[in-house]
Formats: sequence, C-alpha cells, structure tokens
Amino acid sequence: MHIILIVIVLLGLLFGPQWWASYTFRRYAKPRQDIPGTGGELARHLLDSFDMHDVGVERGEPNQDHYDPTSRTVRLSPDNFDINSLTAITVACHEVGHAIQHQRGSTMLAARTRLVKVAAVAQQLGAGVFILLPVVTLLTRAPAAGLIMFIAGIASMGGAALVHLVTLPVEIDASFNKALPILLKGNYVSSADEPAVKRILRAAAFTYVAVSLASLLNVWRWIALLRR
Repeated sequence: MHIILIVIVLLGLLFGPQWWASYTFRRYAKPRQDIPGTGGELARHLLDSFDMHDVGVERGEPNQDHYDPTSRTVRLSPDNFDINSLTAITVACHEVGHAIQHQRGSTMLAARTRLVKVAAVAQQLGAGVFILLPVVTLLTRAPAAGLIMFIAGIASMGGAALVHLVTLPVEIDASFNKALPILLKGNYVSSADEPAVKRILRAAAFTYVAVSLASLLNVWRWIALLRR
C-alpha cells in the first residue's frame, strides 16, 4: 500500500505540473469574437511597437511556443498563431516578453540560453550512457564501473529539469513583468479577463519546468529496461 502511495505521489510530482499547464491552456483556447486578432497578429503588432522589426514571427510545431534568441524569432504553435483566443494572445505576449528581454540585453536570458544548450547535450549524453552501461559492465566485469556510469546517466538526464528550475525567474519575468503590463495597459484584454490571463501566464512560465519534470520519467524507463 505504501509503495502505491509513493508511486502516486511521484507521478503527481512528475506529471502534475504538465497536466495543469495543458489544462489551463485548453480552458481558454476557444476563439472569442471580442478578441480582434490572432496570437500571431498580436505578436507581430507588439514586436513592431517595440521597434523589433527584425524579429520574425512564425507558425511552429504543436505545443512548441518559444522565442529563439539565435534566429530572433517568435514561434507559436498553430492554434496560438492562427486563433483569436485568450490563450493565444496571452502566450504570444509571453514569448514577445522574451524578445523584449533579449532586446534589453537581459543577462538572465543569455545565461538561460547557454544553460539550455548544455542541458540538451547532457540529456543526449545521459541516454548514451544508459545504452553503453550493460556493454561496459559486461566487458569490464566491474560493478563499480557500471555504478559510476549509472549515476552519471541519471545526473545527465536530470540536468534539464534542474536548468529550467534554476532559470525559472526568466520565465516569470517574461510573464508578469513584461507580458501582463502590456496586455492590461494596452487594453488588449479586459479587467474581467485579468484572473484568467494571470493563470495562463503562470502556466506559460512553468511550461519548461513541467516538461522537464515529466522527462525525468525517462530515467525510470531506462532503469526498468536495464533490469530486464
């Protein structure tokens, strides 16, 4: 019984934030007649109003809203790019918030960009370590070597979640110090929508952390595979 409870708690910690973020986005994703433009249109309008004419706006992959500082592009998922929903314009404004950070030379954004690249490499190395682990253990016949590789693999694959947790202030700043004032002061949303907008911005800020926590389940999948 205790084991079942522990499993439920762990699954809640790993998947709960992602479920909550996805639910929040879906809740406010219906088109609304009182919202005159789509997320893509608002992103373009805001970028131009902040003299960021060189920053592009593109339709990206589903559930892949982000700002790419390398190519200076705001990419929005198809629903957020094409639809005039509260989720679409709020998420678009959040991503424009990252572009504003970049324009103003945010050291936090620059550090996050570097760390995310390191974390991506670490995750790939972690997967490689788990693949090689049985081979190395068999060839060396040294359990210690296998244990070291196992620990290294877990540390590498857990690196992404730690990176996004450490750099969470970048996301919070984009949501509540950049996007929220723009949406409210620019009258892009009504005061009645403010609570919903804050929920969406909170979900947008925690999206990367939520996805990274869910990805930690890959570690347990590798453990189960290696025990076969």
